[in-house]
Amino acid sequence: MSSERDSHHTAIGFFMVAVIIAILAAFVTTLERVDTRRANNETPPGTTGLAKPRPPLDRAPGQAVIGN
Repeated sequence: MSSERDSHHTAIGFFMVAVIIAILAAFVTTLERVDTRRANNETPPGTTGLAKPRPPLDRAPGQAVIGN
């Protein structure tokens, strides 16, 4: 009975060590990918914008579309 209990504690110990190593590895790899730059409202030089102007619609919302 004692050897079964010891083997059970050994298996739990190995599992705990493996979980701790996995958590530390995930933490380290996550920290490598963190970008520490700050966001701001200024556009970088040479940026022309992302949105493209569209012509106004020829109909009111809810009005049926007339074929060309």
